[in-house]
Amino acid sequence: MSHRSILFATIILSIAAGQSILAQGKSGQRIERFCPVRPSADQQKHMEADFAFRKSVFGAAAPTSTGGVINVYFHVITDSAGNGGPRASQIDRQIRVLNGAFNPWGWVFNLVSVDHTANNAWYTAGYGSREERELKSALRQGTAEDLNLYSNNMGGGLLGWATFPSSYNGKPEMDGVMILAGSLPGGDADPYDLGDTATHEIGHWMGLYHTFQGGCSKNNDFVADTPAERGPAFGCPVGTDSCSGDKYPGLDPIENFMDYTDDACMNTFTALQDARMDEQFAAYRAGN
Repeated sequence: MSHRSILFATIILSIAAGQSILAQGKSGQRIERFCPVRPSADQQKHMEADFAFRKSVFGAAAPTSTGGVINVYFHVITDSAGNGGPRASQIDRQIRVLNGAFNPWGWVFNLVSVDHTANNAWYTAGYGSREERELKSALRQGTAEDLNLYSNNMGGGLLGWATFPSSYNGKPEMDGVMILAGSLPGGDADPYDLGDTATHEIGHWMGLYHTFQGGCSKNNDFVADTPAERGPAFGCPVGTDSCSGDKYPGLDPIENFMDYTDDACMNTFTALQDARMDEQFAAYRAGN
């Protein structure tokens, strides 16, 4: 298996200005899902054009991926006193959560190693910060086919972020997924404490957009079997239909891992999301 990349598109889960749906963590931390830097229409157009070009160049000889084993390098970042990291049992449970979500589609996550780094500055590293660049440059292992998963206490209400496959070639050292330590199973980021922040972010790492990426539009997330959705859903609003009418059939995909609902509400990838993950992995990650 393998990978490649072009545009660095980062996905953040953060406190949303102007949103009213908040989560009260077990530690009293207020958390809310939001992606302030999801790809713009122009960025998405560029990414999809490159993706189409890569597939056309390969033609019938295009590499294929229909699942496989993804090695995981788990990097636990704590404060300088060694506090704030998940327990080994939580990491094991996180890998089981990922396999529960991805195994039905042929993908297996294999935990290769866990390392621990005690560093106050890295412990609170935020999206796009100098500290993020430093820690990834120092800790990242493997190839484009391997997942580097980092946990810290990023602060600012952040739950995590990820890079898309198409960013690997341009910035391979930044490839990977960062998650809040409290979002692992048994953490304190209730109601996002069942491990599906990692599932969601790895969906991006595998090439998926949010289900609401393009709103009520024909190609919204470039996956035909996820109904159009005007915006992110919070909580678990069963029966919501934000893009109603014959033009956009289907209720909002609130159970999809690529929405913003509570972890307990998320349980689904679709067949065409799987097909896109396969194609993105083959185009950008396989053999790199």
